[in-house]
Amino acid sequence: MDYADKINIDKYKVPTERLKKICMTDDELNFCGSSKEVNFPKGVIGQDRAVKAMEFGLSMNAAGYNIFILGHQGTGKSTYAQSVVNNEAAKGKIPGDWCYINNFNEWDKPLAITLPAGQGKIFQKDMEKLIANLAVYIPKAFEGSNFQQQKETIVQKVSEKMASILRDIEKMAITAGFGIQQAGTKILLIPLKDNRLITPDEYNQLPVDTKEKIEINRNKLAKEIDDRIREGQVLQRISEEQTTELEKQTAHAAAEPLINQLKEKYKEIPAIVDYLDKVLKDAAENHSIFSSVHHMVNDEVATEAQEETETTDEDEDMLFDGRFFESKDIKDPFVRYKVNLFVNNEKATGAPVIIESNPYYYNLFGKIEYKSLMMTTMTDFTMIKAGALQRANGGYLILQAKDLLMDPYAWDALKKALKYKQAVVENIGEQTRFVPTVTLKPQPIPLDVKVILVGSYMYYYLLSSDEDFKKLFKVNVDFDVEMDRNQENIRQYVSFIGSVCEKQHLKHFNNRALARVVEMGSRLAENQNKLSTRFNVVSEIVYESSALAEADNSEFVDAYHVDKAIKNKKYRSNMLEEKMQEQILNKKVLIDTEGAVVGQVNGLSVMDASGYAFGIPSRITARTYTGRQGIINIERETQMSGNIHSKGVLTLNGYLGGKFAQEKQFGLTAQVTFEQLYGGVEGDSASSAELYAILSSLSNVPIKQNLAVTGSVNQMGEIQPIGGVNEKIEGFFDICSIKGLTGNQGVIIPESNVDNLMLKDEVVEAVVKDVFHIYAVKTIEEGLELLTGVEAGEKGVYGDYPMDSIFYLADQKLSEYNRILANNADK
Repeated sequence: MDYADKINIDKYKVPTERLKKICMTDDELNFCGSSKEVNFPKGVIGQDRAVKAMEFGLSMNAAGYNIFILGHQGTGKSTYAQSVVNNEAAKGKIPGDWCYINNFNEWDKPLAITLPAGQGKIFQKDMEKLIANLAVYIPKAFEGSNFQQQKETIVQKVSEKMASILRDIEKMAITAGFGIQQAGTKILLIPLKDNRLITPDEYNQLPVDTKEKIEINRNKLAKEIDDRIREGQVLQRISEEQTTELEKQTAHAAAEPLINQLKEKYKEIPAIVDYLDKVLKDAAENHSIFSSVHHMVNDEVATEAQEETETTDEDEDMLFDGRFFESKDIKDPFVRYKVNLFVNNEKATGAPVIIESNPYYYNLFGKIEYKSLMMTTMTDFTMIKAGALQRANGGYLILQAKDLLMDPYAWDALKKALKYKQAVVENIGEQTRFVPTVTLKPQPIPLDVKVILVGSYMYYYLLSSDEDFKKLFKVNVDFDVEMDRNQENIRQYVSFIGSVCEKQHLKHFNNRALARVVEMGSRLAENQNKLSTRFNVVSEIVYESSALAEADNSEFVDAYHVDKAIKNKKYRSNMLEEKMQEQILNKKVLIDTEGAVVGQVNGLSVMDASGYAFGIPSRITARTYTGRQGIINIERETQMSGNIHSKGVLTLNGYLGGKFAQEKQFGLTAQVTFEQLYGGVEGDSASSAELYAILSSLSNVPIKQNLAVTGSVNQMGEIQPIGGVNEKIEGFFDICSIKGLTGNQGVIIPESNVDNLMLKDEVVEAVVKDVFHIYAVKTIEEGLELLTGVEAGEKGVYGDYPMDSIFYLADQKLSEYNRILANNADK
């Protein structure tokens, strides 16, 4: 049957002026002659909703109002977050310093104290000076005459009493007939004869009863002597205790004036006053450490004192710093009195803003360091190190969600910190360790911080599955990828270009070049009435266009520089596209651009390779035959079809059933596939093309191969919009250009996609020359008529389709299928 074109296809053509919205320099850019004439933009461009959300989030001080900034890459999320938070923080209150100090009651639980900003370092230096002074004044106190006299008095009294006890023992022994002889620490009682000690031979010659009597007397005397010796030991012990107490009092008296000075200085901070009281008590009890260091350093101090005739108080402080605080020995006895300046805000000018670019656990939450000593590891409170969370306390912490989630421990630890408002320093694994180890448990620091997470939609939705996320991050700042293409936003676009040129010392753009960038912005947004807010891509073109203008020694960047920069950028990325086009040209991949074939249509799809998207045609075929299996999607059956594509194919059953199975059974089996597609398929933008192929196969009416189709279809036969319309049109245009333009080739798109058209100049020029065509349709029926040149057909009053229409022929074929099925069922 000859199917000549009976359809007026011109009514479906998209007017050339709607293929691309050209930026007119005397209209949209009438406010400037170049990017050099505009002011820098204020704030973030085209993100009014996000700005208001951010302002709200920063103004809320209630718990849980942390912020998640979400949006596509390149929309300026991170730059905006840093800028606006820095501005807000500059008006904020400077938080205090935090220090860890020794807990004299429980050494493994260091105490945290806070001081006004800048005072932490002063307190640390004050304690270092105090230790240095104690190391001088305590030993001097022991060298003083008062201490020596008191100590000698105690020793003398004990010596006299001990001498008296020894005389008493000797007298007791002589009275009992014994002499005393010392053997080491023992006292031997030896019988006397003629006032002299008898010899062993003389003792052995004594009668037995005499020996027995001597032993009885010796035992009795030994007990009495032991009692007196114990009395002497008690006296000696009392003397030692008195000496120890005297030493404590002496050290206390020497240290107290120095410590009282600090107590007076820090009287407004009760925690420090209490700490200094404990330092005084501990220094008095452990005074020996000061004496030992004093003797060790005294010789060096004396030597330097001879070399320097005059030494100021400041020089003396530096001298002590050098002596006592550069020691690498972990057993430094003065560690107990040192101050760990944990968070230092002395240079802060407002609330802190910490941007942690590597938010793994220890960088975020701090750590407890260890040192090796004698085949073991040791630590103390001076080795507690702050993380970004502690440094941001009282201010803001900005993190990238992607980086945060890379660490398996970081997110849970951050949730816990925000939930309980405490910054805890704890090494990984302490809570789950089976065998407890010696470690520190520093006192948690109260936490008051606003966390700003920056990430894509994927990470936002991933975190949203965590029930704690919504409680802790109640503010989402959503960055749009597009903004309206109006005069104000174009002005902002030009301002942005001007600011980049000025800051980076680039060539400025003239009006023609600015117009090209505006058009590129609409192309990126895929909408004639919008501009893309992906300013990272815009910046790249600005940089590259300026480099080209520099190479040409041009005063300004012109339109051809921008065009060349865009083409160069494409050339660096489109190798895969060219390889696939080459495959089609060499007929390795079969795509027809001429003729007509039953059940075969050119569908259009978009591929993305490393951020570069391009359109490519695919041959879609359909075969229909008797059966009741409905539509068989070969990609789905081979598990090469995504859910959305499978849904699109299943939707076709609804359309066909509504058209042809209202009064009879749907006796159809149709197989649909993408030919030579081996990597899988997703999306429903080819569903209309698949339906065209099925209807062509049913009606036996061939489809023109000089046309390619894109568009989704619903069950009512309406053509729905799709994405990537520009890439798809250009992909088929490139293939037709390579094979040779015949003048009747073109692409059919949904009418609802016309305002998305921002086609490259080559396509627009081809349409203007009438050698390539863009058609827009609303329904499957319109698309069928374009593809076949045959009327689709509408049901008449009696429910019949017009003779020789597509639907008439298809309905006749389905009736024939039903008869075959019915006959087979009767046999």
